[in-house]
Amino acid sequence: MKKQDKSQLFLQLFHTCYEKLHRYAYTLLRDSEEANDIVQTVFASLWEKRESVIFEDDIKGYLYRSVHNLSMNIIRKEGARNRYMSYKNGDRDSFMQGGTEQQTLARELEKHISQATGALPEQCRIIFLKSREEGKKYSEIAAELNISVKTVEAQMSKALRLMREKLADYLLTIIILCYINHLL
Repeated sequence: MKKQDKSQLFLQLFHTCYEKLHRYAYTLLRDSEEANDIVQTVFASLWEKRESVIFEDDIKGYLYRSVHNLSMNIIRKEGARNRYMSYKNGDRDSFMQGGTEQQTLARELEKHISQATGALPEQCRIIFLKSREEGKKYSEIAAELNISVKTVEAQMSKALRLMREKLADYLLTIIILCYINHLL
């Protein structure tokens, strides 16, 4: 199939499926902007792979599955972010209901997380804190800092990698606290 034919098929698929995929993503996320981002990401990925993709009937199933998977990733991320924000915003009572040993571990871990965050390069730290503490989406951070979403993604990847490296010794503590909190 010619390159032009694949581009035409892609455009046709985009025009016929975009709105339906957006509605599907919206039913999962209840956020129109987030749904729009998901569908755009799926189509951008398909565009990048257009030379190797066979545009047949099962392509719609692929698109819906991709939208579903990305939406579920966001839902999981939001759940973790909400739990963290709740803890960070002072709802430590439920987290700290355990004994003094759990409270001590939590305080020590909080100190190490704060130190690791403070050691991040400036732009990484700013982006990381806007995402994790302020709960902002990548697109919001990009607009606020007048940078591209790709730059935000790259800086977050770097920040998370550095945080994992700095907090590797405390991974067991994190797991224990999450497990204990889950039981409460």
